Amino acid sequence: MKLPKTYGYLKKDLDLIEASLNQSIQAEHPVLRQASTDLLHAGGKRIRPVFVLLAGQMGHYDAENINRAAIALELIHMATLVHDDVIDEATLRRGKPTIKHTYSNRVAMYTGDYILARALEEITMINNPKVHKALSKSLVEVAIGEMEQIEDKFNWDQTLRDYLRRIKRKTALLIATSCELGAILSGLSDRDIKRMYRYGYYIGMSYQIIDDILDFTETSKQLGKPAGNDLLQGNITLPVLYGMDNEEFYSYTREVFRDPANVHPDDMKAVIERLKQTDAIKKSYELSDLYLSKALATLEKLPSSKSKQTLQSIAKYIGKRRT
Repeated sequence: MKLPKTYGYLKKDLDLIEASLNQSIQAEHPVLRQASTDLLHAGGKRIRPVFVLLAGQMGHYDAENINRAAIALELIHMATLVHDDVIDEATLRRGKPTIKHTYSNRVAMYTGDYILARALEEITMINNPKVHKALSKSLVEVAIGEMEQIEDKFNWDQTLRDYLRRIKRKTALLIATSCELGAILSGLSDRDIKRMYRYGYYIGMSYQIIDDILDFTETSKQLGKPAGNDLLQGNITLPVLYGMDNEEFYSYTREVFRDPANVHPDDMKAVIERLKQTDAIKKSYELSDLYLSKALATLEKLPSSKSKQTLQSIAKYIGKRRT
């Protein structure tokens, strides 16, 4: 079962959000407009809007404000993707040229800033201080995470704690905030709002860990970018951290990356194969499964509903994700 089938009944809502996203990025400046449109049309699962909608259906469904929050969260996510591609010097995303590659670093940064500004414009139309406070707090953390990602490039001495903190800010925070905003806007109790936030956090952590695993286990065609691209860009992810416990893998990888800018593709293939010979992939999936178990346990404390069942299905799907 594909992930979208688990929430197929949200199609009308998601189609409306997609149309609103397209309208929101129609800048007056032609380059900004085209760059933003290219990014939107590159696709994506729109998982953050899905979480806003599902959390919003846990209580009193305020369609207008729920949709605005969903649009804002997806725009923020899009903005971070553009900025990430500049930081990582990425040329491809989902198999298509990045804005940074098509235009320039400068255009990409301004495009990301423009999309972020449109997100803030959407959220200010929601008259709820709790929403504004939650979102602004998350944005501060996301910005800190961007800086830490730069500082940690090719830092072979970083710890598991460093990695977990980084992926929290990179991925888990916006998913957690998506669940939180939907819960706030649907009028859930403070206790249930915190539960929805924790669910989103655990799901986000698991999702990013699996993404980091797939970077080594999938082909370049499946990934839409070179296999092992995270490591090529200097991002030490969980499989590599676990792999470095193996002295042979650690020594070989450090030797290959003595000159990161000139890593030969054959050497990168050898790094990936050596990683697969360790227990790093297995251990990474185990940690992902731990976060998923916590997500499901958190949901158990919430009242039964169709939304709750869908959130459970999403968690179980993510646990089985291998592509």
